[in-house]
Amino acid sequence: MIPATALLAILPILLIRSGSTAGVTVARLCTVLYIAARIVPFVVRASGIAVGHHVRAKTQNRRELLLAKVEAEENDFAAKRAATHHKTEDEDWDKLDSESAGASSAGETADKNWRGVIGFFHPFCNAGGGGERVLWAAIRATQKRYPRAVCVVYTGDHDVDKNTIIQKVEDRFNIHLHPPTIHFLYLTTRHYVLSSTWPHFTLLGQSLGSLILAHDAFSLLVPDVFVDTMGYAFALALSKFYFPLVPTGAYVHYPTISTDMLGSLSAVSEAGEGQTQGLNAGAGQGLKGTLKRWYWVLFARLYSWVGTFVDVVMTNSTWTQNHIQQLWGPRLKKVRCVDSVILSWQLSRQGAPTEHGQYPIEVVFPPVAVEELEEQIEVSEATEKERGPYLLYIAQFRPEKNHQLILHAFAELAQSWAKDSQEERPRLVLIGSVRNPEDATRVYRLRLLAHELKIKESVEFICDATWPQILDWLRRASVGVNGMWNEHFGIGVVEYQAAGLISVVNDSGGPKLDIVVEMDDGATGFHATTATQFAQGFRAALGLSTVEKVAMRLRARQSAGRFTESVFASKWLVQMGRLVELQRTLHPRRDGR
Repeated sequence: MIPATALLAILPILLIRSGSTAGVTVARLCTVLYIAARIVPFVVRASGIAVGHHVRAKTQNRRELLLAKVEAEENDFAAKRAATHHKTEDEDWDKLDSESAGASSAGETADKNWRGVIGFFHPFCNAGGGGERVLWAAIRATQKRYPRAVCVVYTGDHDVDKNTIIQKVEDRFNIHLHPPTIHFLYLTTRHYVLSSTWPHFTLLGQSLGSLILAHDAFSLLVPDVFVDTMGYAFALALSKFYFPLVPTGAYVHYPTISTDMLGSLSAVSEAGEGQTQGLNAGAGQGLKGTLKRWYWVLFARLYSWVGTFVDVVMTNSTWTQNHIQQLWGPRLKKVRCVDSVILSWQLSRQGAPTEHGQYPIEVVFPPVAVEELEEQIEVSEATEKERGPYLLYIAQFRPEKNHQLILHAFAELAQSWAKDSQEERPRLVLIGSVRNPEDATRVYRLRLLAHELKIKESVEFICDATWPQILDWLRRASVGVNGMWNEHFGIGVVEYQAAGLISVVNDSGGPKLDIVVEMDDGATGFHATTATQFAQGFRAALGLSTVEKVAMRLRARQSAGRFTESVFASKWLVQMGRLVELQRTLHPRRDGR
């Protein structure tokens, strides 16, 4: 196919040769369009870089103040440690294997001396969910490998200060951060990425809102490396627009749009009776549904284009990787216009490849406290007596977690349970964080549903549980539940397995493809889709003999060994090493500061 610009260049010659007045007029128009097609992109990119230069200059003073504050806090931290002679986890960084982290001894020395600023874009860092565990584990691993680097978190959580956040991270995830080299910059425009701000065209609205939020972040501080850990790909594109030489990285928990989402617009019945396909199931019917489908297709193309501006891409599961490869796989091999000139020149000076996006999209499974759970919770025939017929669902109280489905399934189980049975009746325990008033309202409605289903006395809600509380229930429960359709990964499911619970999960996404899989030719749990199938899974799990239960629990624990924090740290540092090396290559005379 002939490119449009080439056609505009050839067409005027042919029209002028035709000799007609109309031909000459059209030829002139084509010439103007050709020149515009060549110049406009250059002007746009030059304008973006000019804005970026202005933003960087404007924030330079704040950067210097921040670095001075880091140094002061580091000195104060060291003085207090020396005075108390108390060795803490913060200073006793585990030495990660250099080979697994992709660094030589000389490289490790350079890493320890690298003094760059790494910006983590995570506007809801205090939410306390699985995505936040990834953020904090990533920062902890980064602090260990680059102890002189500064990790800056861009957040909109104005109601909490640094010490409160760090304490919550320790209480909720048992992750110990090094306070002096982590700082928080507070965004004032987070409401632009809330779905409530965009009642119509929500996907596009939130994506455009993330541009406003990203500009807000850069107006506070321009980092040396910019990493999005929450799924705002448009923020990464804006970073490249303003700062072509700032390496960008993305940890993708869930693609903003996917082919499964497009498929979910079909009627529910097309996927099978009782099948659930997310919040938009069946929304593609009629004129409104057709327009929605076109809108999603166009947005998917835009999202695919935005993905080409990311240097390093990590996904949290096989399911996510498959979709991101479909969307971002055909990545640009060269940066256009001004970027191509600057970037290729810089890289060629260092003898490095001049291609952009040369790194493959790789799966980096989220970190789970597998080792701690294995240490804290014993799985054996002796401890089987300590477990009750309790079904545990650990998930934030968000709509997509589909708590309603699990309540209906549990109601079926409760109704079929023999009333004269001497065995203890099953109990459903729902544990999750409540981020905002909307989540609180959601919990209230779930309580009403439990009352309507006549299972109120057998359902317990635990909001914003501490890690010790979660540990206690993981030790006492028998079955772990996940009801979300196309759960991108499922950290809670891995926690179930590490604790020895038998999982009953939605037959889709990460729980199906990566987690609840066979080990040693035996099952590690059950898959379900409808409320009836979940109820059947609950009965099957609770009905196993003691020997069968222990065997399945041990297989599940073996499966969880693939998702440890150490495995995550080593894989994360490979990707972070690529970003830092790219920053060093583009700024050979700077140490990041």
